[in-house]
Amino acid sequence: MRSRYKIFELYSPYFITCTIVSWLPVFTRKKYLDIITSSLTFCQQRKGLLLHAYVILDNHLHLVVSSDSLSQVIRDFKRHTAREILITVREENKTWLLKQFEYNKPGHKNLSQYQVWQEGFHPQGITSEEILWQKVDYIHYNPVKLGLVERPQDWRYSSARNYLGEQGGLEIDLIEP
Repeated sequence: MRSRYKIFELYSPYFITCTIVSWLPVFTRKKYLDIITSSLTFCQQRKGLLLHAYVILDNHLHLVVSSDSLSQVIRDFKRHTAREILITVREENKTWLLKQFEYNKPGHKNLSQYQVWQEGFHPQGITSEEILWQKVDYIHYNPVKLGLVERPQDWRYSSARNYLGEQGGLEIDLIEP
């Protein structure tokens, strides 16, 4: 299914969401979270991704990012992380999860046996500074709203610490207020 969201402005920041199929809780252990963080770092270093804000939760992630080829970068990111997640799931013999990935594969995808990520990533162009900070706050307060932590900076897999001048889990391209 094609997304109605399109990328029009190169290097403008976009708010994007990547979600695991059926909202399955995949990112509950460090091994799986490391797949995401190392892949984001690779995309920053090798593919020109500018990572402005992020949060990784158990079944989805939100990013504020920009790139001159954002669709391709996110496509490659999702393809690579799906492959790595499947390898790890097989190594850990999580057959229930493999069966869920198999069940959620759309019928038109003949070249793959599994579907890890929901299709698309719903890029929403950020058109003003007000919307930008709204999205950054939304990202940082997501774990608080879910009752996972008391304060945004307490969530390890978020850029909230970076914006407080502290060391975060990933290097980011800070947006100055």
